[in-house]
Amino acid sequence: MWNERESPLRIEKRFEFDQYSKISKFMGEIEKLCKERDIYPNISFGKNFVSFSIFLENKEISDNEKDFSIEIDKFYLED
Repeated sequence: MWNERESPLRIEKRFEFDQYSKISKFMGEIEKLCKERDIYPNISFGKNFVSFSIFLENKEISDNEKDFSIEIDKFYLED
């Protein structure tokens, strides 16, 4: 589940990994998705996690942003 935040308006989610090598594969898929959707979230990562913040263009999540977050979830679940 993505968390909605205010000031600035955004959705956020943290993904946990048991191996650092899985983060690299995951991020490769995310890179392609960002280029396809023209959405470039703030991303931070460490030894066992990746966190995303997607800043919303409007006062609610757009279909493009919603689909983007769903695709990220799918990449994570495929791992």
